[in-house]
Amino acid sequence: MITQETIDKVFESAQVAEVIGEFVQLKKSGSSFKGLSPFTDERTPSFMVSPVKQIWKDFSTGKGGNAVSFLMEHEHYSYPEAIKWLAKKYNIEIEETEQSDEQKEQLNERESMFLASKFAKDYFHDLLMNSQQGRAIGLSYFKERGFREDIIEKFELGYCKDEWDNFTNVALSKGYDLKYLKSTGLTIVKEGGATDKKFDRFKGRVMFPIHSMSGRILGFGGRILTNDKKAAKYLNSPESDIYHKSKILYGLYQAKKEIAKQDNCYLVEGYTDVVSFYQSGIENVVASSGTALTSDQIRLVNRLTKNITVLFDGDAAGIRASMRGIDLILEQGMNVKVVSFPEGEDPDSFAKSHSTTELKQFLKDKSQDFIEFKVSLLMKEAKNDPVKKAGLIRDIVTSISKIPDGIQREVYVQECARIMDISEQVLFSELAQLLNKSVTNSNKRSSNQPTPSYSETTQASMGVIKGGGKGREKINQLHILEKEIIRILLLYGNEVVDFVNWVDAVDEKGRPFLEKEEYQNTVSNELYLNLQEDEIEFADEIFKLTYYQLVHQLNQDEKISIDRLIMHENQEIASLVTNILMDEEKYSLSDWERKEIVVTTAIKVLPKLVSDAVLNLRRILIEEKIKEIMHEVQTQKAVLDLEEISNYTDLKKRLFDKLNRVV
Repeated sequence: MITQETIDKVFESAQVAEVIGEFVQLKKSGSSFKGLSPFTDERTPSFMVSPVKQIWKDFSTGKGGNAVSFLMEHEHYSYPEAIKWLAKKYNIEIEETEQSDEQKEQLNERESMFLASKFAKDYFHDLLMNSQQGRAIGLSYFKERGFREDIIEKFELGYCKDEWDNFTNVALSKGYDLKYLKSTGLTIVKEGGATDKKFDRFKGRVMFPIHSMSGRILGFGGRILTNDKKAAKYLNSPESDIYHKSKILYGLYQAKKEIAKQDNCYLVEGYTDVVSFYQSGIENVVASSGTALTSDQIRLVNRLTKNITVLFDGDAAGIRASMRGIDLILEQGMNVKVVSFPEGEDPDSFAKSHSTTELKQFLKDKSQDFIEFKVSLLMKEAKNDPVKKAGLIRDIVTSISKIPDGIQREVYVQECARIMDISEQVLFSELAQLLNKSVTNSNKRSSNQPTPSYSETTQASMGVIKGGGKGREKINQLHILEKEIIRILLLYGNEVVDFVNWVDAVDEKGRPFLEKEEYQNTVSNELYLNLQEDEIEFADEIFKLTYYQLVHQLNQDEKISIDRLIMHENQEIASLVTNILMDEEKYSLSDWERKEIVVTTAIKVLPKLVSDAVLNLRRILIEEKIKEIMHEVQTQKAVLDLEEISNYTDLKKRLFDKLNRVV
């Protein structure tokens, strides 16, 4: 277990904008930062970070929290792992207490897979750099490819011995469970006979560890060193709970900062292309690892920059097959440039045979807009064939139709008309047909499955519950009121205000009247005393836990500390608090004064805000109690207690009078 002192140091040092900035491109927006959601596919930024409050919120999903919760959401870290990641980033020494056997057993399978993968990376790298066989075979291969040792260290390259089960036996001897060696694909287990046979998947290969955006080892790519035609030249880890090839870009961990800095990402095909470019001083480069480019991979880049430059080998057939990837990039509203290397060359070979200056100049000079590139490529195929030329034009217009921005589409149509020497009207007509067809298909898909108007997360935060008749949703008023009380406590709990209380009194003639009592109290004490008086328990479990934490703070320190709640180990509590604070921040960014709209601040009406929250909560609870009694009468044939119903109804009427409402 990590000591509380270490956790406190981490939270004191961690800067939420700095941490999130490693994964999401953030831009200044007033006192806050904005960026694209890393959890959804969006084109308009709804992800906000508040450096002042040290919190974030993704308004597209409703998720929010602190630096730790972001790492837990984005990287699927456990709480201790997120703390350790931050401690490493800010050079904080981790102090731990001894873990019990039970705590060790609680490490889930996913974390065990990560541990096995990290061990494999360290073992393969150590073999490469420090063993006689590794240096003679693996390191010699990399040096023949022209890789310097500092670059080999940077990418943590490795070597797996050319023995059937060397790695597996070492891993087992170190206490790693065969179950996780198998699930990560590091070991192949063949069942049968008296005993199961175990083989190293990457036997006799040099190893390319594949990192997540934060540096965790997800899987491996292994290159064979022999001329065995029956064996695959490159072998990747199989799909697993931690490795999904279509959602990973090789080199992104090493390249992410430079991609954001240069506001451009070079996209290549293979591992060695990335390493060679990096060694040549071009660090904003990633690879699709030999797979066809996917939307998930593009989204990873989209978080860091809007600009992608796709680098193609000088192989015409390969280029033609890869063109679909450009359409996927355009669909996500990104800007695409293309560079094609001379025939027989690829990024790896070209980088090795040219200086850094020559390489950078080549990329600058040969960078083409995707329209120019596609036209020049396809025109060679069409030549003077009018039918093929017509097909080429449709192909290009299809690509343009993928672009979500209308102005950008129009500019590209004009450019295409100029290059192809065809009227803009014809191209716009073709484009309109394609867009109409796309809308029709989209509507068909929508009619087959109902699409909610807003996310379920947002609905839950607003207290929306299913029911209330066909096609309708019912508002859970109790949920809303409980959240309002938590909101008031968080935002105004420490404020001291003047409260008014009306009590029953009798004048000198014995006539009843309401007497006004004025007194001062903190908002938190006023709410606490009222809730205690009625013995009210929160129905929502997270609201209840958060309220208990607030009460505990009041009992200990006589005031509320929001920072302690933001840093709370229970991420549901931290997330609730963050969401409330960020919702308030978003409202304040509306800049009502500039729009000449007078808004009464909550601080001016706090007594009424507190009073209404309590009275409304009482009202809802009374209504629920009346419904409960009536339900018992109807379903269990219980005797209706008219006096009890009458008392509750009178109480409800009095509450309405205080709220200035009509029953």
